[in-house]
Amino acid sequence: MAENKTETARLLVISRESGVLRPLWSVAESNAWHVETAASPWDAMERVQSGAAPSLLLLDLPRGDNDCLHILRWMRRLRPDLGVIAICSADETVRQREAIRLGAQEVLLKPFNESQLESAVRRHLLMGGDAEPEIGSEYIEQVGPDSFFVCASAITQKLRAQSELLAEADVPVLILGEPGTGKDTVARLIHKLSVRSGFQFLKVNCADMPADLLENELFGSRTTSGKVERAQKGTILLDEITEMPLPLQSKLMQILQDKVLARPGEKSISADVRILASTSASIEQALSQRRLREDLYYRLSAFTVQVPPIRQRKSEIPILLQHTMHRLARHYGLPAREFSASVLHACQQYSWPGNLRELESFVKRYLVSGEAEMEFHELISRSDIPEPVHAGAMTVAASPANGHHDTSGTKSLKSLIQNVKSEAERNAIGTALQKTGWNRKAAARLLQVSYRTLLYKIDQYHMNSSETFLSPLPASKFSLHGNAARNGKE
Repeated sequence: MAENKTETARLLVISRESGVLRPLWSVAESNAWHVETAASPWDAMERVQSGAAPSLLLLDLPRGDNDCLHILRWMRRLRPDLGVIAICSADETVRQREAIRLGAQEVLLKPFNESQLESAVRRHLLMGGDAEPEIGSEYIEQVGPDSFFVCASAITQKLRAQSELLAEADVPVLILGEPGTGKDTVARLIHKLSVRSGFQFLKVNCADMPADLLENELFGSRTTSGKVERAQKGTILLDEITEMPLPLQSKLMQILQDKVLARPGEKSISADVRILASTSASIEQALSQRRLREDLYYRLSAFTVQVPPIRQRKSEIPILLQHTMHRLARHYGLPAREFSASVLHACQQYSWPGNLRELESFVKRYLVSGEAEMEFHELISRSDIPEPVHAGAMTVAASPANGHHDTSGTKSLKSLIQNVKSEAERNAIGTALQKTGWNRKAAARLLQVSYRTLLYKIDQYHMNSSETFLSPLPASKFSLHGNAARNGKE
């Protein structure tokens, strides 16, 4: 089957360089691959839309040609299953990362030889068609270069409908929500759905810089233009508006009222820009502590959006995890890792106080670091992990092996996962002992750990031969985690 994929391969290459085309023709001829060339990204786009889709796209990224990078974003929308190998100079590291971020599966560095080219093509042809579409992709809407709005629950569908209505009204909007809920994403969604979408969307975090720098960043100086001016006809988001110094709030109020920007030492200019503001602070406290001008608040709050925290979007957590995993895997050039049913269930019980920011950090550790508490899904297959979470419960009860029950009401994600890991590890030991008739030395060999480590684990989990464990697994499925298992000696 794999051979058929490579024998009937159709390659589409976007390049004019002989250094790219010459080795490709040679490799294709020796492998009986069919090669088509496109002079420009837009030519390639027309071919993909009108004719039979290629098996693989090879995209040359010449210096200074940004059209080729843009085609990656469009190809991902048009043909998300199409594999792309980007070809880039070895010294252009920023461009390499950008290509991966925008959807290329691999970057082939110039100069390369025929063997390197052939290996890269074969690798992707053999993988081609095996990747499944991302779960819930119909609920995911791209609103920025690396920003996505997930709309898979009643509460976010209502939020999107509200954003769509506000997009049509060219008025200021105040976006409220806890830290990390995606206020920036909602602002980008409003901009994308508005008539200003063809112009710039710029963002300024008012808490990131001192007053003088913030003033220059927003309103410009004698020598430079500020973001309010650069966002002409577009949209500007003022993040953490309550952290803006009061004198700058006064200047902003004048812009909202008069639609005019006064630059130092120059004539006033028209300020045709839509202003969105966001904050995670308590509006009542900000007003009472005089950190937010009342007139500015009333001007901004005529239209207000409340972004819900993740704990109110529990049904979307599997989609958020899956989408974040695929996005980060593309960014780092790594294969995406699967989430077991138990991990997904544990994640849905967690309150996520850091919201989307914390969720992304968790997925990044899961993907890149392979920390011990996240390796339990490799211990046994998903279908063999016992369910530690009682249906409808908001917490995960500690396993009998741990000898206690949690009554705190909310547990950290780490402890939730640790409980599931302990159950999985205990079951793996039990199946090995069951398979060997409780011959501890034979079980230790099967698990590939020291005899001393196995005795310690049996004692730790209070295990005995009268218990029943899941059906024995193949020996290759067994492994124990932790330093004791890796470093113990018989």
